[in-house]
Amino acid sequence: MTKVEIALPGQAGADALALPVAQPLGGDGSKILDGKLGGRLSRLGESGELRGDRGETVLLHLNGELEAPRLVAAGVGKRENVDPDALRTAGAAAAQALSRVGGTLVWLLDESLPVPLPEQAAALVEGTILGSYSPGHWKSKDDARAPERIVIGHADDPELQAAVERAAVVAERANRARDLSNMPPNELTPHTLGEKAQELAAELEHLTCAVLATKELDDLGMGALTAVGRGSRNEPRLIVLRYDPPGARDDILLGLVGKSITFDAGGISIKPSGGMQDMKGDMSGGAGTLHGIGALAALGTPVRAIAALAAAENLPGGDAFRPGDILRAANGKTIEVINTDAEGRLVLADALWYVRREGATHVLDLATLTGAMELALGDLYAGGFANDKDWEDRIVEAGRRSGDLVWPFPLHPRYRRYIDSAFADMKNGSTLRQGSPALAAEFLHEFAGDGPWMHVDMAGPAFLERSRGDYLRVPGGTGYGVRLIAELGRMLA
Repeated sequence: MTKVEIALPGQAGADALALPVAQPLGGDGSKILDGKLGGRLSRLGESGELRGDRGETVLLHLNGELEAPRLVAAGVGKRENVDPDALRTAGAAAAQALSRVGGTLVWLLDESLPVPLPEQAAALVEGTILGSYSPGHWKSKDDARAPERIVIGHADDPELQAAVERAAVVAERANRARDLSNMPPNELTPHTLGEKAQELAAELEHLTCAVLATKELDDLGMGALTAVGRGSRNEPRLIVLRYDPPGARDDILLGLVGKSITFDAGGISIKPSGGMQDMKGDMSGGAGTLHGIGALAALGTPVRAIAALAAAENLPGGDAFRPGDILRAANGKTIEVINTDAEGRLVLADALWYVRREGATHVLDLATLTGAMELALGDLYAGGFANDKDWEDRIVEAGRRSGDLVWPFPLHPRYRRYIDSAFADMKNGSTLRQGSPALAAEFLHEFAGDGPWMHVDMAGPAFLERSRGDYLRVPGGTGYGVRLIAELGRMLA
């Protein structure tokens, strides 16, 4: 894990200094540095080389003028519009500019920015860690170097220290979720995902893990989850983690459910071959859920939680489930299968029932569920469907604060007609090309039980085809959900 500290710049032993630079140029921090540099920053501004645009960096090599051999000026955009997202982007841009250096990076804060110093520091640390992530773990040689130590250049301050330590924990957990999303499917199966969860539980206090295999799933009547996994030799799993910290409220048990399809070929309703390699990322909801509850435990957040990862491979095979099959879920409801590629809602159905059975009072599920949601919101926002307005508002606010953004969509009973079936209680899709995220949410509503629940369809921001241009600068998994859960836990504690 990257070390984070608070220290005065001259005491930090920096390999590089970094400064957020806003438009118009000339904030408190840059004025002081410009004086020490003999006006170099001003001249770069006058020439147009340093503009302060969001995500822009200028790297200066120094000759003893400052307490480091190099300085990165990282743009954050117009001063009045600077927010934590702009600072995260600056952190990532600085990390990228220094990707051949590594070592110790010292961030200088700017009190003239409209973001309080603890929030500034936290956003810069978070962006630096997320922005220095490399997906190339499977390369024989990966030359990218992340900072080994991030220092906030400031006098010792307990509030600053707490803010940067929390930011570092959450960002590192998000990067661990990214590692899972990026793992090739020949390495990450439902079984090995269960092993990863058990390893996580062994690391952290008050976190336990149980992995339910086929016999246990059959005993529970989980006919939806087991059907999806039948086509693969890698059998399905329900991976259950419980976090029970001391001092937590007795009246709240946060239920977290993650879609964990470790590879999705579509089953018999097979997907087109183009882009199918990215279907290793169809377990990104499970990755965010796993390391989200891990973040709660690592932070010692005093809120009880249970997480259920519904893990399966959706492959065609001699025992694969078929269009026309009728499945019985754990809550007793029957489902006509019309499309085996609408498998995520099937595995979530049994997992939602399970966390409610185990006493969850407030439920959040995370899933890369529908391509239509990605078409609607792109790679920035996830779409949310809730049965409770207060719960919806709380999750949307947690997304705003954390950077894992959620935009609310309507959950309405009239969408239920899309999944009416002549043969079963419901069907798992519709032949009409209309409202697919909403009808998927109505399907899940049948299994969400009593109490507040929100379904978050994160198909867009969970797994990127290209750089997003902010602090998520590489393709692949983003760790979506970890920061959302960490902030939601803090709000509930």
